[in-house]
Amino acid sequence: MKNVETLIEQMPNEVYQRLLTATEIGKWEDGSVLTEAQRDHSLQLVMLYQAKHLQLNDHLTIGQNGQLNELSKSELKKSFRGDSIAQFKESEL
Repeated sequence: MKNVETLIEQMPNEVYQRLLTATEIGKWEDGSVLTEAQRDHSLQLVMLYQAKHLQLNDHLTIGQNGQLNELSKSELKKSFRGDSIAQFKESEL
């Protein structure tokens, strides 16, 4: 366990971002598909990095206490309230 803690402590943000992207899309940067074991290990590293280095309160992220952040439906609605994806004038359509 000590080796994993050292790995997470010293992991550059760039490596975290690559692991995060790989777990999200299921492929490495070169396009090769992650094996099930690679996906599982990468996801564990992403979660450990989030807990150690990031202060995330987003839904389904790992907080610094190591617990999964699960927002209620009303909390999710509040977080999206006022956010607009795109706005168009009628003349632009």
